[in-house]
Amino acid sequence: MNSLLKYPSSRLTTHEMEACIIEDEVEAAERLTRLIKDCDPSIKVVQRMDSVQDVVSYFSTGKQPDIVFMDIQLADGKSFEIFDKIQIESPIIFTTAYDQYTLQAFKQYSIDYLLKPIQPAELHSAMEKLRKVYQPNRPELTESDIRTLKEIVGSANSKFKQRLLIKSGNKLQYKPIDTVAYFFADGKNAYLVGKSDGKKALIDHTLEELEEMLNPDHFFRISRKYIVNFDAVHELKGLISVKLEVRLHQPCEHALVVSRERVHELKRWLDR
Repeated sequence: MNSLLKYPSSRLTTHEMEACIIEDEVEAAERLTRLIKDCDPSIKVVQRMDSVQDVVSYFSTGKQPDIVFMDIQLADGKSFEIFDKIQIESPIIFTTAYDQYTLQAFKQYSIDYLLKPIQPAELHSAMEKLRKVYQPNRPELTESDIRTLKEIVGSANSKFKQRLLIKSGNKLQYKPIDTVAYFFADGKNAYLVGKSDGKKALIDHTLEELEEMLNPDHFFRISRKYIVNFDAVHELKGLISVKLEVRLHQPCEHALVVSRERVHELKRWLDR
């Protein structure tokens, strides 16, 4: 089914609004209801649902509230399954416990997202954003957008990170982990360098954080400044003393020198 999120003409341009909460945790739904009432008493929660099936049944009747608060994980599956079955024409604010870093992408595809536990100030900000950015001809959330969000959530469920948010000018983009040749630290900032193209990009994580996020079968921290991808390593070059330099399959602007205390561990890592 062609599932599109469109923002129809509604009471968004007036003071009264009807809201729908899609949340499988009773306490979370009740708390959000209270927060909404405290934020703006004129907003009326007209429906609360906890499953994909209930949501599909509700919207199949043609009902379209002015705003939908949608959790990602529901009682019988992920909320994105809803878009495979029915068309939602209401603007959506996602509510979720997923990490903030992963969900930066949701700002591109929804009005906003609220990270649990939801704070009153954040809810107020999201509602103000809704009223400011609402336009009847706002671009639609396409099937491609929904697939992207599914992939992002799938990556968040993985034990190890599958993709990274990178900064490109004033834009945010995603980079699959397996396309990274190595990471390096420069002062307080950390960067990734792409395989084959050699392009570098600023990331929001330190190398210490990356060590916890990356699959150790594929990535190894050779020193305080560098983490390398196994697939990008071409050879090791012996230097003076017992030090080694990692050579990649591609040109590299950095000398990827292995710290002395990591040499033996690196050799074991490579010889698997």
